[in-house]
Amino acid sequence: MTQTPVMSASHLARHYSVGGGLFSKPQTLRALQDMDFELYAGKTLAVVGESGCGKSTLARVVTMIEEPTKGTLTLDGKPITPAEWGAFRQAVQIVFQDPYGSLNPRQRIGQILMEPLVINCPKMSKQDKEAKARQMLEMVGLRPEHFDRYPHMFSGGQRQRIAVARALMLDPKVLVLDEPVSALDLSIQSSILNLLIDLQERLGLAYLFISHDLSVVRHVADDVIVMYLGRAVEKGTKDAVFDAPKHPYTQALLSATPIADPEAEKHRIKLTGELPSPLNVPVGCAFAPRCWKATDKCRAERPELTGSDHLSACYYG
Repeated sequence: MTQTPVMSASHLARHYSVGGGLFSKPQTLRALQDMDFELYAGKTLAVVGESGCGKSTLARVVTMIEEPTKGTLTLDGKPITPAEWGAFRQAVQIVFQDPYGSLNPRQRIGQILMEPLVINCPKMSKQDKEAKARQMLEMVGLRPEHFDRYPHMFSGGQRQRIAVARALMLDPKVLVLDEPVSALDLSIQSSILNLLIDLQERLGLAYLFISHDLSVVRHVADDVIVMYLGRAVEKGTKDAVFDAPKHPYTQALLSATPIADPEAEKHRIKLTGELPSPLNVPVGCAFAPRCWKATDKCRAERPELTGSDHLSACYYG
């Protein structure tokens, strides 16, 4: 029996108007273009790429922090319309990258955790709100006495646990994790990742995991999308993408990933040229100016994602 996706996106795009003045027209920055994906309960879809490739824009659009310019989002098979955005935002929550900036320093932890319930569940009693907040605090591995403390009293890892607890207060179906461990020490990263994996197994959550760290992605992901300048250039299962990358950009990213074995043979692919401006994306394949396989065909026509289970937007991949 085929599993039904919790969320799906079709041709999702987000554009911005940039610049413009008295004698000039604004330019269009296409931060996100034609993104298609599906999220399943208990599974993790990782989105990877360099800084500026559109990963965080995707996170903001999926959580409706920003509305998509084009495309559709569905939740449990139902297209999301403006009238349903409120319920959608409860079902899809986000954990931000910076655990220091995402918590209000003037609120106690108990207030921070109960705030989503205060806004979205006005009929819920104060006692029930507090009980749920304390339960969630315990679920993420913090102690009861932490309930009345302020964020500055906690370490970065503890603050990220609080941010995760806050995201879970409304019993979401989808959790968007935007670089959730990149601001933490390496010694703390593994404990937060293990917490996220444990919560996913217990609650059946679907994760959209945004990251630039491929070693982290290899640990947590089931499926992977590789992005470049706002578009997906490769999609597939984690094993397919890591063991047999098709797109030259993916191959270059993987070649830069550190290997723990000092005796392992390593072939580093060094990209030449500059990353094109998102305001002036080259005609054809956007990666062609930096690609060692590029031909005149690549520079003239943009390749589409092709394949069955393992897709690649490359004529020679």
